[in-house]
Amino acid sequence: MPTYKPLISTAYLPTVRYMSVLAKYGAAIIEQHETFPKQTFRNRTTIATGNGLMMLNVPVSRPSGNHTTTAEMVVSYHEPWNIRHWRAIASAYNAAPYFLYYKDELDEILMHRYDHLLHLNEALLHYLLKKLKITCQLEYSQTFIRETESYIDLRDSLTAKRDNPDNTYPHYSQVFENRHGFLPNLSVIDLLFNLGPEAKSYLLSIQ
Repeated sequence: MPTYKPLISTAYLPTVRYMSVLAKYGAAIIEQHETFPKQTFRNRTTIATGNGLMMLNVPVSRPSGNHTTTAEMVVSYHEPWNIRHWRAIASAYNAAPYFLYYKDELDEILMHRYDHLLHLNEALLHYLLKKLKITCQLEYSQTFIRETESYIDLRDSLTAKRDNPDNTYPHYSQVFENRHGFLPNLSVIDLLFNLGPEAKSYLLSIQ
């Protein structure tokens, strides 16, 4: 097993790559004291629909303006984004082999109102770890971590808009693959709904 803990960001319904890191290391520290950056997977995720890729974005507000940390980010419910997200997920994965096995708890989490993005993401992450049968010790940073000699710093690489082209993802069957081909590194719910109990083995196979 790897020696150093990965240092990661929080993530909304995180990617396959993100969850593969947790599966392989079994421990990680989540940065919560960074200044919250825009346009990352901290508050968004991607699923595959009949029309192609769909980005699901959680609206957030910054109580301290541009100096707001991730821990302070507030979830906005001025629009029913959570209902829209759930409808999009249900429409996209209703025909997936294992959707019925996992949908109820995910629906319940999304319908709950969370004050802070970190709490929403934490609830979803614990749900995913449980369903994927991944044992992982998670810690949250106490201050912003500047020196990373003791960690593998993945805070940006796991939440970038584009995945590293050197990463490889084995094929698995997807609901709309006949229309769009295989789409790698989506939200891990794509993997879970399509592979079910085999999802963890897939995560461990990623190079």
